[in-house]
Amino acid sequence: MLSYSFSDNKVSMYEQLYNFIKEDILSGTLKPDTRLPSKRSFAEQLSVSVITVENAYNQLMSEGFIYSLPKKGFYVSRIFELSDNDDFMNQLNNPVSTAPTFGKNRLSSSTEQDTYYADFSSNATDPATFPFATWAKLSRRILLDNQDYLMKNSPSNGIVELRNAISDYLLAFRGMKASPNNIIIGAGTETMYNILIQLLGHELIYASENPGYEKIASILTSNGVKNVRIPMDEDGIIISILEDENVNIIHTTPSHHFPTGITMPVKRRYELLGWANSLNNLSDSNESDTGHDKRGNLRYVIEDDYDSEFRLSGRPIPSLFSIDNSEKIIYMNTFTKSLASTIRISYMVLPSHLMEIYYKKLSFYSCTVSTFEQLTLAHFISEGYYEKHINRMRTTSRKKRDLLLSCIKESRLGAAATINEEESGLHFIINLKMKGSEKDFLEKLKKQGINISPVSKNSYMINYSSVPMDRIREAVRRINNVFYGLQEL
Repeated sequence: MLSYSFSDNKVSMYEQLYNFIKEDILSGTLKPDTRLPSKRSFAEQLSVSVITVENAYNQLMSEGFIYSLPKKGFYVSRIFELSDNDDFMNQLNNPVSTAPTFGKNRLSSSTEQDTYYADFSSNATDPATFPFATWAKLSRRILLDNQDYLMKNSPSNGIVELRNAISDYLLAFRGMKASPNNIIIGAGTETMYNILIQLLGHELIYASENPGYEKIASILTSNGVKNVRIPMDEDGIIISILEDENVNIIHTTPSHHFPTGITMPVKRRYELLGWANSLNNLSDSNESDTGHDKRGNLRYVIEDDYDSEFRLSGRPIPSLFSIDNSEKIIYMNTFTKSLASTIRISYMVLPSHLMEIYYKKLSFYSCTVSTFEQLTLAHFISEGYYEKHINRMRTTSRKKRDLLLSCIKESRLGAAATINEEESGLHFIINLKMKGSEKDFLEKLKKQGINISPVSKNSYMINYSSVPMDRIREAVRRINNVFYGLQEL
């Protein structure tokens, strides 16, 4: 019988229960395929409400720790296979203590889109959601109070204030212990990858998801490195193909895959960490005295946490970085989705041993983001405005999504549509049972002022972040009319 004591008044009951069960699964106390108590009986046993148990079970299912069988109940997932590497399992239970965080935890001191009535392919931000008044207030204050500071060059990895603010935010909202000294600020994903490839080496085999962000594949190709596309299954990237292709570096979006919306379950996450841990980390010893590069035995995972802030129900999915004890995860994120696509500020968190090499070999580069922009964002985060903005964005996004889904289901389109709806991110996939030409469908939509992107045959991505709320109903009406106009030809 499972028995838990709820003693932390600062954490909700369902979160405490979620953590208790998760810890028992990871420690092996709860064995794979063990049946969990029903929601009602468990609630009575623990003297909590049924909704507390239901919320805990839902979060555990969303992360892949448990699964359900119709009319049978909830069961523990098989997270680790019996053949999993023993050394890797030991590392999970005994975090590396010989690689301390580099430095102290805290330091001192008119477009194409406008031509569309509704652009469901754009990742731009709805102007109505941007906090212009707050941003302007902070900008004015910084210009008045920090004139001497603004004239100084930023450190190559970004100003202290912004790195501190990001570090605090990651700890509070993603459960990540990332030292400010391990953070690099840059103007967009391209900048981050230019740095990474120089740091890790052009000789390695890089990989990206298929389907996935085409931009990532283009960046890798433009940097002259070998890029392998790794296919997906229902749980994310297929690990065996990483082995088959001798991949060294894999770029993945585990919290909300683009464009399918897949959330990588915990079992696959540990399999990915196991793959990464089977080979070495980069250090100066990877180069011989003659300069000959011996880096081919390296493996790292680039975790792209893009739009993870927009999980619309339940707890945020823990990052790969937060469960990695072997310094194999390079964490990457950007403010382009949460603030505006025109604010080109991205960042990455490097393992300490990589950060040390960066300081030695690449710190001569100038930071690609102005001190003024960095300082404005630093104050926006540290003074609590960013948290408030994200909460408002979640509320707005939830309303948009609900209205969009409701309009689709209420229209004739609902009878021909299957929606792959995920709880995070600002897009979903709609599958249409369509006769006729997909090309004609897309062209006729554009003539009606509607732009959507195909994902595969008869499947389309609906990205609603840039579409104003008051245009959604009319946009669905136009899609419906074009679709049934083609079906009746």
